[in-house]
Amino acid sequence: MTRRLFLACAAAVLAAASVAACSPLGVVNAISPDGDSSASTAIRYGGDPRNMLDIYRPQAGSGAAPVIVFFYGGNWVSGKRSDYAFVGRALAARGFVVVVPDYRLYPQVHYPDFLADAAAAVAWTERHAGAYGGDPAKVFVMGHSAGAYNAAMVALDPRWLGQQGMRPDSLRGWIGLAGPYDFLPIQNRTTRPVFDYPNTRPESQPVNHAGAKAPPALLIAANSDDLVDPARNTGALASRLRTAGVPVRELYYGGVNHYTLVASLSPTLRRLAPTLDAVQAFVNDTLGGSINGGVSGSGSDRRTSGPAR
Repeated sequence: MTRRLFLACAAAVLAAASVAACSPLGVVNAISPDGDSSASTAIRYGGDPRNMLDIYRPQAGSGAAPVIVFFYGGNWVSGKRSDYAFVGRALAARGFVVVVPDYRLYPQVHYPDFLADAAAAVAWTERHAGAYGGDPAKVFVMGHSAGAYNAAMVALDPRWLGQQGMRPDSLRGWIGLAGPYDFLPIQNRTTRPVFDYPNTRPESQPVNHAGAKAPPALLIAANSDDLVDPARNTGALASRLRTAGVPVRELYYGGVNHYTLVASLSPTLRRLAPTLDAVQAFVNDTLGGSINGGVSGSGSDRRTSGPAR
């Protein structure tokens, strides 16, 4: 199968899922093989019914593994951890212990309550990682879309981990896929009530927390993302972090969109983009002390700047 035909088929599968009112990424999860990993599910990390998480571990490993806490997207109004088992399995097969938490959503809560949940999940992970083969001194946070926002805020704004009794430098790094990091004024009508727009506070924006003490970052975006503008969000945050002296690896991929970027973590759709390889390289390089910055991408439509949508 040619790459163009493969991409067309992948896009058709996700589009069909949307039309059928199914979770497109839930469909990706259903067609993804289990891989070389084991799972522990429905573990409570807080008092709310949605404060539950699943853990994915390598089938075999030597020593304590790096840990990645992955936050899914859904515009802060939808999402469930079981739909992202493919992410946990894919990363676990590369040697990581992966934690995928649920968190409270709108209308049950508004900003910033889901950030408190995100930080609580990270704190739980630091305390319990060793029991699942993970190294509590090697914790990274990662997310896609709204989940990338959660990861960014936990990594960049020290008050969230601080409320959990964690030091700001507890995280070794963070990874954002197609994240919204600078979205005021809010254009999306679904998002407005989540952040009490137009009364949204500037401190709600990750770009306003890009300081010298931030951990290393891997920021990945799709050139053709028509939901979260890559220049205004990924590009702007990367620029501010780099100006502050923070190591940033900034990648832009052609041939994928907002959804297929994270779907490319699945073995079934890995030909879409080298996202999994990029995550593995970033974690290994960060832990090895060889992380460096830079901008790179694939596809003729790669860009690092452009008009905000």
